Order: sequence, then C-alpha cells, then structure tokens
Amino acid sequence: MSDPGHQQGAAGPVRRAVVLLSGGLDSAVTAAWLRREGFAVHALSFDYGQRHSVELQAAARVAEQVGVIEHVVQRIDLRAFGGSALTADIAVPKDRSPAQMASSIPVTYVPARNTIFLAFALAFAEVRGAFDLGIGVNAIDYSGYPDCRPEFIAAFERVANLATRAGVESGHIRLHTPLQDLSKAQIVRLGRELGVDLSLTISCYDPWADGVPCGRCDACELRARGFAEAG
Repeated sequence: MSDPGHQQGAAGPVRRAVVLLSGGLDSAVTAAWLRREGFAVHALSFDYGQRHSVELQAAARVAEQVGVIEHVVQRIDLRAFGGSALTADIAVPKDRSPAQMASSIPVTYVPARNTIFLAFALAFAEVRGAFDLGIGVNAIDYSGYPDCRPEFIAAFERVANLATRAGVESGHIRLHTPLQDLSKAQIVRLGRELGVDLSLTISCYDPWADGVPCGRCDACELRARGFAEAG
C-alpha cells in the first residue's frame, strides 16, 4: 500500500475522511456512505477493553469489504475507569421492551466514549490531512446514549474547529452523521443500497465466546426489529 497520508488523485488531492468503525451495522453503513460521497476513507477502531471484542474482527471484515484505504486499531483501556456493563463486571440488560429502553440511560453506556473516540479520530484526521469525520450515531432507534444526540455532534464539531491547527486554518472540519435521523429499518435499507454485506457486522453487547449474538440485549433487539421492518 502507498503511504496513506500522501496520495494524489488524477484530478488533484484526494478528499479524505476518518470514520469510527466499530464493526456494527451503523458504522459499516456510515463508512460505505462516505465512500459513495467520494472520500478516501481511513477507518479507526478501538480495542478499549470491551467485553464484546469480537466486534474488532467484524470491523476488519467490514473495512475490507467496504474498501477503506487504511484501518487502524487503537488500544486504550477504559476498564481502568469501569462504570459500564461493557467495561466492568456488570450484567448487560436483556429482554427489555422499547419503553424500557427509552426510560433512562442504560448501564451499557460507556462514560464519555464518543467524546474519547472522536478526539482520537480528530488527531488521526489532522495527521492524514482529512477535514471530515464520520460517525454512525442516530437518535431514532438507539439506546438513549447522550453522546449520540445532534446537540453533542454539533458541539464537538465546534470544538474540532477551535482546538486544531487544521480547524483554525481552514474552519471547515465537518462531522458527518448520515444516519442521525434514520430508523434502524431505514439504515438497513441504506446499507443494502450501498452494497454493504450486513452479515459481516455484529451489533451485540454480550455475544457468546464464539461471536454469536445473544439475541436478547438492547442492540440485538433494535437490530432485529430494524431488519424485520425493512422486510
């Protein structure tokens, strides 16, 4: 592979984007959407001490299938802080109704996770000469995480343009959230339209050791409902 930080297209400099790639449905579709928009995509995944580390295998599969030009796995250990069912010995909620999911922020929330991940992505993007970041958040069918809301995305975009040399000099760092206002069913349909092999993704919070989804956690329930509604 040529140096991913110094590629030139036939028509001039390549437009670059960094996408947060978890290996789940939403991030896979976001990566493919960025590719369709004409970006050369650099993918960033995290080994952060999560119980569902099989998602990193899924992220590698998705990165290859979608056609990113670089896939970096960054290791940080959020188990040092705990505070989440994904990074501590806390049971993952199962068999919850949509009303229960919407009632409060669940214990699967990892404190400040998207803020931490986007900060890493911002540094990565600045080094690679990218002015665009992609994250697969949505605020329709989601688990109630505060760092998935449009207000957070808008605030972080302001921070990105204030806190980096690239932002100060250009003022044009953008966070792309193409799934923000889509339901899970609409995301499934968009993924098919973009040619994403959705069978490569995993969205489970508590998969079995062999990588098989539990089928009962909030993420599995939302995913299953989305596929059912998408036909």
